[in-house]
Amino acid sequence: MKYSRRDFLKAVAVSAALVSSGCASESGGKNKQGPTSQQDVEKWVKGVCRYCGTGCGIMAGVSKGRIIAVKGDPENAVNRGRLCVKGILLPKIMDTKDRLKHPLIKKNGQFVQATWDEALDLIAQKFKESIAQHGKDSVGFYGSGQNIVEEGYLANKLFKGAIGTNNIDGNPRTCMASAVTGYITTFGKDEPMGSYEDIEKADVFFIIGSNMAEAHPILYSRVVERKNSDPSVRIIVADPRRTRTVDIADVFVQFVPGTDLAYMNSMAYVILAENLYNQEFIDQHTNFMHGEKKLSFEDFKNFLTDYSPERVSSLCGVEAEQIREVARLFAAKGKNTMSMWTMGLNQRSKGTWANNLVHNLHLLTGKICSPGNTPFSLTGQPSACGSMREVGVLSHMLPAHRLVANPKHREEMGKIWGIDPMRINPKPGYHTIEMFRAANRGDLKVLWVMCTNPGQSLPNASIYREGMEKTFMIVSEAYHPTRTSELASVVLPAALWMEREGIYGNGERRTQHFAKAVEPPGEAKPDVWALMEVAKRLGYGDLFSYKSNEEIWEEYRKSTIGTKMDLPSYARLKKERGLTWPVPDSDGPPTSIRYAAPYDPFVKEGIQFYGKPDGRAVIYARSQVAPQEVPDNEYPFYLSTGRILEHWHTNTMTGNVPELKKLTPESYVEIHPEDAVRIEIQENDWVQVISRRGEVKVRAKINGRGQPRPGMVFITMHDPELSRMVNFVTIDAFDDISKQPEYKICAVKIAKV
Repeated sequence: MKYSRRDFLKAVAVSAALVSSGCASESGGKNKQGPTSQQDVEKWVKGVCRYCGTGCGIMAGVSKGRIIAVKGDPENAVNRGRLCVKGILLPKIMDTKDRLKHPLIKKNGQFVQATWDEALDLIAQKFKESIAQHGKDSVGFYGSGQNIVEEGYLANKLFKGAIGTNNIDGNPRTCMASAVTGYITTFGKDEPMGSYEDIEKADVFFIIGSNMAEAHPILYSRVVERKNSDPSVRIIVADPRRTRTVDIADVFVQFVPGTDLAYMNSMAYVILAENLYNQEFIDQHTNFMHGEKKLSFEDFKNFLTDYSPERVSSLCGVEAEQIREVARLFAAKGKNTMSMWTMGLNQRSKGTWANNLVHNLHLLTGKICSPGNTPFSLTGQPSACGSMREVGVLSHMLPAHRLVANPKHREEMGKIWGIDPMRINPKPGYHTIEMFRAANRGDLKVLWVMCTNPGQSLPNASIYREGMEKTFMIVSEAYHPTRTSELASVVLPAALWMEREGIYGNGERRTQHFAKAVEPPGEAKPDVWALMEVAKRLGYGDLFSYKSNEEIWEEYRKSTIGTKMDLPSYARLKKERGLTWPVPDSDGPPTSIRYAAPYDPFVKEGIQFYGKPDGRAVIYARSQVAPQEVPDNEYPFYLSTGRILEHWHTNTMTGNVPELKKLTPESYVEIHPEDAVRIEIQENDWVQVISRRGEVKVRAKINGRGQPRPGMVFITMHDPELSRMVNFVTIDAFDDISKQPEYKICAVKIAKV
């Protein structure tokens, strides 16, 4: 059945009606009679949505041991009772035909069912053999922003503390790493200083490289409400592709892909040239830097000379006067400005620099660290902040934003972990791309992949899939087969979502507990249990004798005390609807705004960027640099990829929801109408999109929900079908600071099939 854009919007409207009435469809996708009545629910259990980093509160309705309904939690400050179309259909991901219910071991190229003891004994044997024959760095772990905090903490302790290798990384490296390095280089500490509360206080929104309407729909709804509440609110959307987010924009800036550095430098030029900057704030709270070299205000002003609107207009494909208009809106006196961005800035070979330039605009104008004034990176996964960035499940990090290279940090974690700090390697391990390159080379012999799907999600995926097949790979997953589990040596059945309890940390530093609602199917078990069982078999049972998730949390919490990332107790989190850290007083209020009094308990007066030794943030001179690959005569189009409302990441969950599958059953390529006429392609034609690395065959959309600018095409990222899997085409170049790949830009050609 063919679905039009009108059908799509109608379906979304229907889902919104279900949300507001507190209903959801039955689990399993077979019910033809519509929503389940709340009267069928035996009990409601407090939870958190399984999808994006917004962190929406959910109440799960349980009957006869199954989650049969969900409704938005009206007491949760994030979503205030609302859910998007994916959230309201969450019950349907639970009991599906591809749920993995028993351990599997691959023998002679075929998977056979095994007992847990057989699978765990084999895993421990392979780890021991590899370490004995090839050293500690021959093994590794690849985790996820979908892990709960307790899983991330145990994995970090097992690999960095017990085994002694830093070869532990995760998929936030592919989505949020440049946001991390952007915050750290500018402010000295990771994560936003503001919170979602700023949305209701902002007068101007600068949304760049983010399709909020589809990737973060609940936050988008709050922006829409803010605009509807005050006709003077202005919204700027900057993106090479026209998306649904543009529907509410007062100004749409459709720049050429890869020119956003020049564009934001030009905004800064206008702010200085027209005296729209805040000299007092600059003098008191900032330094200017070009690389490692300190600059003066005048030096920085001179650096921007090359970025006047007239000079960058042709490069960016944006009228000079529109650049001035946007800069004036951003810097308007007496107005609060909130910037929001996602992968459009992060998934770039200069993603760190792009993040720095957003921060520059706020620091130059002083629009920061007060209600409604904040640069805010939107997070892609439910616990990318809590379970990866905060816990330190990246190859260079330790818990509470510590670093493996810092001897004081290793000493502190050694005491908490109960180990000799000398066991923690001071040298960072493999980051994501290098980890899978090591598998290709044969240097990484054993790899445990948990709650993620790199066989589909890695850029330039075909070469890394080959390496995964050569490696003894353990995959902990709720579904099988996936594009990763099909390559595994052992697949472990994982409990999914509220089949166990856990902690998530969302994009606004909100730490949230969700309770166990139902038992996992078959022999599926929580990954916390599997990690501890392997640790015991490796001889580290004394370090992993936890009796509960609370015990794991409280040990981890010790690592945060006194770091200005202080986390609340487990007991309090079980009662609350999440708390934004730091929470240094166990009974005290959460922190809505960091670095500023009276909001931040660590700042007594004014503003102090205490991540920097002198308390000053950095305004960076960052030059325009082209992407790693740009169009040429042979490959004349820019390609970008991204998410859509119906599907999430690699589709293992949303692909099991009939309503979502029916709305968008497969990936497609969006082509601008002018380009379509020129290359003689019509709506729904089959086309090949070809790069230097691979190709996909997809249908063309000429007038779809999104429209890239001329010379650019866009393909959705969710489709696991090998002939349509876009990451066979994308480039694996990465940012030299954050090590995040440049998914958003590569060069392709198009051929009609």
